[in-house]
Amino acid sequence: MAKINQFLKSAQTLLFFFFPLLIFAQKDVSANLAKYMQAQVDVNNFSGTVLVSKNSTILLKKAYGLADYEWNIKNTIDTKFQLASVTKQFTATAILLLVEQKKLSLADKLSKFFPDYPKADSVTIHMLLSHTSGLALGFKELALSTINADSAYSEIKKIPYEFSPGTKSAYSNIGYYLLAKIIEKVSGEKYAVFLRRNIFEKAGMKNTGISNNDSIISKKAKIYCRTEKGFIHNPYINWTVNIGHDGVYSTVEDLALWDKALYGTTILSAEMKNLMFTPHSDENWGYGFIINPFYNHGHQLIAHDGGFFGTMTSFNRFTDDKIFVTVLSNNESFSYIIGYGLSAIALQKEVELPYKHHQIQIDTAVYDKYTGKYGKIEILKINGKLYYNDTEMELLPESKTKFFRADNNDRTFEFIQDKSGTFNSILLTKGGVKEKVKRNIP
Repeated sequence: MAKINQFLKSAQTLLFFFFPLLIFAQKDVSANLAKYMQAQVDVNNFSGTVLVSKNSTILLKKAYGLADYEWNIKNTIDTKFQLASVTKQFTATAILLLVEQKKLSLADKLSKFFPDYPKADSVTIHMLLSHTSGLALGFKELALSTINADSAYSEIKKIPYEFSPGTKSAYSNIGYYLLAKIIEKVSGEKYAVFLRRNIFEKAGMKNTGISNNDSIISKKAKIYCRTEKGFIHNPYINWTVNIGHDGVYSTVEDLALWDKALYGTTILSAEMKNLMFTPHSDENWGYGFIINPFYNHGHQLIAHDGGFFGTMTSFNRFTDDKIFVTVLSNNESFSYIIGYGLSAIALQKEVELPYKHHQIQIDTAVYDKYTGKYGKIEILKINGKLYYNDTEMELLPESKTKFFRADNNDRTFEFIQDKSGTFNSILLTKGGVKEKVKRNIP
């Protein structure tokens, strides 16, 4: 008994010793997250909302910028934002619910639902979900038109496949557009109704729904695109057509509820979640998610980003660490880069705060020493200018060795010399997170 009491006293002493340190570390992470986001506002004019949590404890939850530029109305935590391609996970969930209800099978052919669609006998539900169908990326022009649903389907059928179904993978919005139509055919309900009844209501997501061109939605942010002359309104989007791959609107708090629901089995069974979170292609696509993408910081990550005319979104679940990071923007801020930086801070990695970059004039002859391949990156010199991968991404010098991307101040490149004076690596910074990339040896 004495030994047990002594053990308990030792355990209490250790808990007393470490608990303040844990609280301090958490406060320190929260402070760093807040500093990072304030710099994103001050330097990059971020507008939107952010939520970061660990073990369901909120580390940062804050709104920035304006929901309406004309009326100077601020974003708030309950402001609703379009999710763009973050929508795909809800479409995938709806399909898996129908699979679980034995109303369809992952092996079902597209021809079962749309026999008139080209190559429909060669495409399965699984292929549509995992981006292995060969269907093209999308139909942006139709989404910006006033075309009706039937006419849009007729036009989409004419878009050629990128490759033979099932032979490789490539991201496809058309695949998820067709999945939304399949949900309606199989369930007998509108896509919006099925998702509301079977997903949003069960998860407690009271501020989430599907956009249309008629309903007035309270506290929904207007969307703005960036141009060289400043912000402009996003174009008209035809929500009758632009569904399945897009269409859901939500709040950061509702998305946190969704993240919590995905740990349980209230909506999807363990078997269905396993299918959803398993990579099914060489590009690591699960169903509605990408699994352990290159930006996972070496931690288990289930994620998806989105972007469409002013809307930029990022949804990140570090499932082993129980860290959740979501960033929603209504002014084309680079949410995926910001999410990457916030995730690094939450994982207690060193992150550089955003800062104002100022271009200087240097002797461009030095560019010859920088050109070449570094991993998958190629640095090019064309007409006395330095470029990243192609001529659309110019690198501007802020010192003799450090450059920033003209299109994205949160991406910098610093060329590093070895002892012999050769520039043999790049210190690449994305969203403040540094990564050293060595020059490829010929």
